[in-house]
Amino acid sequence: MVNTFAQDVLNGLTAKNKHLSSKYFYDDNGSRIFQEIMNMPEYYLTNAEFEILSMQSKQIIDALGFSTPFNIIELGAGDGLKTFKLLEYLVNANIQFNYVPIDISQEAIDILTERLKERLPGLNIKPKVGDYFEILKVNKESAYPSLLLFLGGNIGNYQEEKASELLSLFNENMKTGDKLLVGFDIKKNPIIIHNAYFDKHGVTKRFNLNLLVRINRELDADFKIDDFDFYCHYDPISGDVKSYIVSLRKQTVVLGALNKTIHFNYNELIWTELSKKYTIYEISNLAEATNFKLTSNFLDCKHYFTDSLWVK
Repeated sequence: MVNTFAQDVLNGLTAKNKHLSSKYFYDDNGSRIFQEIMNMPEYYLTNAEFEILSMQSKQIIDALGFSTPFNIIELGAGDGLKTFKLLEYLVNANIQFNYVPIDISQEAIDILTERLKERLPGLNIKPKVGDYFEILKVNKESAYPSLLLFLGGNIGNYQEEKASELLSLFNENMKTGDKLLVGFDIKKNPIIIHNAYFDKHGVTKRFNLNLLVRINRELDADFKIDDFDFYCHYDPISGDVKSYIVSLRKQTVVLGALNKTIHFNYNELIWTELSKKYTIYEISNLAEATNFKLTSNFLDCKHYFTDSLWVK
């Protein structure tokens, strides 16, 4: 049986314009390289959002206006580092809530749960592994109001139509009065954005090329990694950062597990990732188009990033 990864790789590499999904970056090694990216001084996103959640936790919770205990549901919780400051504020202020981190990775959830129980013993944590929407359907029956978290600028990885689709799905699976806190990277000096995604240390290049290493390992392929390079482009008008793997010569690659040969032309591209940047005006329009009302934008001091609070 061909698994989803194999099918997606096959579909992407046999398309007229080759592409691979960025969701497959995160095998164990890819996740480690991404930690390196987040620690780079040029990669401003992590620090900007961490600042918002560290310095404005009280303002965010006050803006919710919940008068009863509530649920905080984090979609794609990962290592939960940023969210910790928000949770810490709530626990220290003796506010009654349940924290429900959701992730597709059991390992990620286990590590997060263990770490939080150690650091915040007073936290009421109810971790879930699996599909966002299956879990949200159950939550819709909860008597408590909910705050959904979709942080880290993850919405920028979706093309406009897909972003609207996803946010509309969130809306359908929320109760009237529930809130959504969603992270957006904001349009800024193009040089700052370019340096964050096309870093001089070559870490982002390693991150992208690791996807070929993964395909070699899991699909018995024979990508020669040195015959591929990395390129990244930011369009300050559309706000799109697009990342590509570049074939440095005319070559063929065999996907042994799929009994398939892929042909590459000299300088042919494989599109790997989109990271869209937004204006405050575009964020407001997106909220309205997906049946939300924007109540507050919480910005870092440089106005590089916002955690935008929406209500259903």
